[in-house]
Amino acid sequence: MKNITWTIVRKEFFRFFKDRSLFFTVVIMPGLLIFLIYTFIGDNMGKQFEEDTSVVTPVYVDRLPAELQPLFDSLPYALVTQGFDVDNVKKQLKDKDNDLLYVAFPKGFTDSIAHADGNTACVPNVQIFYNSSSPNSMAAFSTVSTLLNDYESTLCAPCNRFDINVDENILEGGTEYNSGNVSDEIGSVLATLLPMLIIMMLFSACMSVAPTSIAGEKERGTIATLLVTPMPRNQLALGKILSLSGIALLSGLSSFLGIILSLPKMITGESDEKMAYLANETRQLYTANDYVLLLVIILTTVLLLVGLVSVVSAWAKNVKSAQTMTLPLMIVVMAASFTPMLGSDATAAAHLIPFYGSVQCMASVFKHEATLLPFLVTVGSNLAYTAATIVALTRMFGSEKVMFSK
Repeated sequence: MKNITWTIVRKEFFRFFKDRSLFFTVVIMPGLLIFLIYTFIGDNMGKQFEEDTSVVTPVYVDRLPAELQPLFDSLPYALVTQGFDVDNVKKQLKDKDNDLLYVAFPKGFTDSIAHADGNTACVPNVQIFYNSSSPNSMAAFSTVSTLLNDYESTLCAPCNRFDINVDENILEGGTEYNSGNVSDEIGSVLATLLPMLIIMMLFSACMSVAPTSIAGEKERGTIATLLVTPMPRNQLALGKILSLSGIALLSGLSSFLGIILSLPKMITGESDEKMAYLANETRQLYTANDYVLLLVIILTTVLLLVGLVSVVSAWAKNVKSAQTMTLPLMIVVMAASFTPMLGSDATAAAHLIPFYGSVQCMASVFKHEATLLPFLVTVGSNLAYTAATIVALTRMFGSEKVMFSK
């Protein structure tokens, strides 16, 4: 009896791997689709960083020269030239919820540019502090930089009268001038899109194998052979769920591989120099711990998905009926997968909600904000709910009314 569970697992694996079309649909297609989809939409990802024109960005300026006052007044920003705390402004820049810009002209800027001789060591440096993680701050930085460069060209083209952020090193992800970083920029996009895509692929994989394995055997009458065999029903239920979870997990791993390969395709909307840096560094944004957390969440979510779909399939009379009965479950799962787009900050208790907790954990990993307690709550609840589905499936296998209904 000890090997009954693994006998069921081997039987399901043999049936699955023997069917080439099913293997392609469940294992190959998810990763391939993710890669193709992200390759196709990569050029449009820059829209995630478009400026919100409904918000007026405040621009704080220290020691603004009188001759530049009209030019700055013409900008579509809320200009503030006095009465502000520089330290507080810089602190706000580090908060991604604040869209602003801080420009600091050096003392004696007007006299310095009048006597500049083009020597880089002698020309004044205009400091512009911004946050590249904020679309509005980044847009304001670009606009002000262009304005200053145009102004310099009117003085003595092509003379060098002043510099802007002369000591900035963009290949290190930003210096003191840039409060944002590469991980925040990419992570915020990945956290919005990838959990939804992963959940969709996992659910599709479960729907491809679970109804056929349980409702399909009821429809063909082969489930009767298993049920008359002298075996504990809990081992039969466990064998079904483990085998189907293993198959569905292959789909999850395929999706995961497609994600990793398609990450560089999502880097758009930046300067050529920075784009090259991001494309080269994207795969290094996440550590081995991040990948482990993500895989554990995927695995436990697969177990829960398979458990629920198996229970529905055991209740259904045939495969078509099982697919119809899982539609409400699909709606719930899809609704949960969209929650990262709402930007909600879930509490640890909220991670007890099936699928919602899994999606929030995935999003937190992509945003580099994963913490231990929500992770443990999600994994523990997923395993507890899966155990409940095994108990339910065991009882259903023991009920002639359920298993032999026509």
